[in-house]
Amino acid sequence: MTWSTRQLAELADTTVNAVRHYHKIGLLDEPERTSNGYKHYTVSHLVRLLQIKRMSALGIPLGQVAAMGRAGEDPDEGLRVLDTELEATIKRLTRVRAELAVIRRHRATADTPPGFEPFVRDLTDTQRSMLMMYSTIFSEAALEEFSQALAVRDDTAHEFEYLSVDADESTIDQLAERMVPIARKTQAEQPTLVDPTAHSRLGKEEAQRTMAQALIELYNPAQLRVLKRLDDLLKQERAAADAESQTPDDADTQEKGDD
Repeated sequence: MTWSTRQLAELADTTVNAVRHYHKIGLLDEPERTSNGYKHYTVSHLVRLLQIKRMSALGIPLGQVAAMGRAGEDPDEGLRVLDTELEATIKRLTRVRAELAVIRRHRATADTPPGFEPFVRDLTDTQRSMLMMYSTIFSEAALEEFSQALAVRDDTAHEFEYLSVDADESTIDQLAERMVPIARKTQAEQPTLVDPTAHSRLGKEEAQRTMAQALIELYNPAQLRVLKRLDDLLKQERAAADAESQTPDDADTQEKGDD
């Protein structure tokens, strides 16, 4: 008894297109044709088609089915490799499901970097864009400390995000000065954020260039002046603190050196 392509597909609970595809990629031998050109499939074709279906159901890619061998050959090595791959896939999917659960719980967006789900809904579009940049620039340690810093809310951050491009110098100076204690506290409690590019996978210089470009493109000139003023004020504070920490002997040595 022989079958047509459609009959073979129905017996195997698959489709005619699938059968033709298996022919095309060399997994299923072409049957003999009768004088009128019709294909006649035999039991061996049906068995092979069922083997292909079974291996596909186990997750074996079609490109590897031929390497798995036909019935009677030892498939142990191929199955071991497949099992290892499936184990890795299960771990990845388990991790992804856990991350999706956190995203859904906080009603965050799907592109939210892990650890920032509780905060992302309160961020502006610019902040979200910067967060995506940080996720590729910062090290894991810096990202962890940044998420801790985000948990602390302050009015100056909101003012900075909505600062008008037409803000005058007095407004800029006052905002920068009010941001100093917040920045000082953040750097004391999250020391990695003093230089978050230090251990970037991109390398320090490339990370700094990338972050600088992001700031230039995402923030207006007034906001950039606030950041520059804030950086200057923090540097002045550190310089003053270093000067006060000098011992009398250090000061005498400095003075003699100046002479």
